[in-house]
Amino acid sequence: MEALKQKIRNEGTTIGKDIVKVDGFLNHQIDARFLERIGREFARRFDGCRIDRILTVEASGIAIAVGTAPFVGYPPVVFAKKAAPSTMTDGFYKVEARSFTKGKVSSLIVSEKYLLAGENVLILDDFLAYGEASLAMAELVRKAGSQVAGIGAVIEKGFQGGSDKLRAKGYRVESLAVIRKIEDGCITFDEDPQIEKEYAGV
Repeated sequence: MEALKQKIRNEGTTIGKDIVKVDGFLNHQIDARFLERIGREFARRFDGCRIDRILTVEASGIAIAVGTAPFVGYPPVVFAKKAAPSTMTDGFYKVEARSFTKGKVSSLIVSEKYLLAGENVLILDDFLAYGEASLAMAELVRKAGSQVAGIGAVIEKGFQGGSDKLRAKGYRVESLAVIRKIEDGCITFDEDPQIEKEYAGV
């Protein structure tokens, strides 16, 4: 998604060689108009897929999932919680997910009322890095007796291998912008000319 790559270049910042901050339009402050474009693009990428429900994780994935729902038929949006609230008195599905950014393992929890057997579930998130959160959400879907319709990420850090891991397990992955490397504060995307030269051995 060229508009997204341009927005990352113009408004994003980098920390070292593996962190991209997009707080200004996605993770802290949300550009609602641009979020609509993201939702439309996910709908285009997954056109033809049956989507009964969208699953994401709190908190940064919620806006993306809600922003996509109108363009895929308004399925219910479910977000995995990272701790079971006192109000969750019924049964729930629970898996563990490692966060390399935060350096800890978190629980992802969804009430059994909101993941139903026999459905096709689209998993969406803001970032795809090592793929641990997506794998955990896919496991929640499996526990519920449903199928993963696909996995979508707004921004993928391709150099951290998450999408390869997910595709090796048979999941369809659609990332709107794939970062191949971060070097000296510059972000290189998969389709950038420099990448094409590297692949061609130039």
